[in-house]
Parts: sequence; structure tokens; C-alpha cells
Amino acid sequence: MKMLNKKMILPVVYVLAYLLTFYVVIQYIIYKPSQAGAVSSKLQDASFHYEIWKLFFYPHILLGIAALLIGAYQLTKSSRRNPKRHKMLGRIYGVSILINVLVVPYIALYATGGTPTTIAFLVLDVFWLGTTVIGIRHILRKNITAHRQWMLRSYAVTFVFVSFRIVLPIIQLSTDAPMSVTFPLAVYIGIAINLVFTELYLKKRTRNTSKPIEEVA
Repeated sequence: MKMLNKKMILPVVYVLAYLLTFYVVIQYIIYKPSQAGAVSSKLQDASFHYEIWKLFFYPHILLGIAALLIGAYQLTKSSRRNPKRHKMLGRIYGVSILINVLVVPYIALYATGGTPTTIAFLVLDVFWLGTTVIGIRHILRKNITAHRQWMLRSYAVTFVFVSFRIVLPIIQLSTDAPMSVTFPLAVYIGIAINLVFTELYLKKRTRNTSKPIEEVA
């Protein structure tokens, strides 16, 4: 499948990652989070503590952007040409995720769409933590091939923050389902698409070449 070719994957990943970063910076840093539609609607809820929520939200988006951009760079050959830098950035990527998974549960409590969306984001959090921890364990055991495979899966989960925002409007435009359906469905579809795509890519690499996983990009 030509779409699984590394020369086509990385440019798409970079463009989408930077577009999301640009959107987040404009919407939530230059402007106030309260000006975003999804957030402004929460302000009508008396149980929503906006100031406390921001203490969790800003680390979430800043660490998420760090993981998104660093992870994309870590996939490249350029990153691995400098082992010291690769290791340093890998640590930042891992720490960004490990801290982020701690703040996600609170953010998820106030997710648009209610309890179904909260559960969906907690499921995403488990996938994010699990793939990253397994990848870290493999590098600590010096199993480089398995490490790179699992970190690729970890980045696939990180990239759900991009694919979710692509899938969601498609679902919303094609159905009249409430947000309690469209939001969690978009999360699950994002997870499924990214991980299935990743597994197909890994199987293609294994089947078509004897080169190790470091030739991902």
C-alpha cells in the first residue's frame, strides 16, 4: 500500500501536527480558553470551576503539543543521527506524556458530551500510558527494536489528539447524534484508525524488508 510509504507519512504528520499546534496557540494561548465554544458552554454549569480547570488544562495542552512535535521529530533518521539528542528528546517526550496522563482525568470529568466522553478520554489515557511505559521498559532493557515499535504505537496514540479533530466534524456533519455520542465515537475511531494504521505499517516493514525498525523515517 503506497499510502504506508514513509515518504508520504511524515509530511502529512508534520503538516497536521503543526496545524493543530497553530490552532491551539491561537485559540487557547493568544485568546482565552473561555472564548472557545466548547469551554464557554461549560461556564453555564455551576459545578465547573474554571480557574481550577485552567490549572490542569494548560499543562495538558502544552505538554500535549511538546509530545506531538517531539514525537514527530523522533521518528526521523535525522533525530537518530545524534544519539545524545535523541535520548534527551525521548526523555522529554516520555515525561510530557507521563505528567499529562495525570492531569487528563480531571480534564475528562468536564469533557463535552458528559460521562460517555469522559470514559472515552480515560480509555485514551490508558492507551497513552500503556504504550509509552512499554516503550520505555524496552529501551531500559536495551531492546531497541521493540522500543521503537512501541514508541511508534505511543506516538500513534499521541496523534489521536489530531485525528480526533478531523473525525469529529465528519461525524457531526453526517449524523444528528448528540455530543454524548459524537465526541466519544470520534475518540474511539481516532484510536482505532491510528493504531490499525501503525500495525499495518509495522507489518509491511517486516514483510517487505529485513531492515530494523529504525528505518521508519
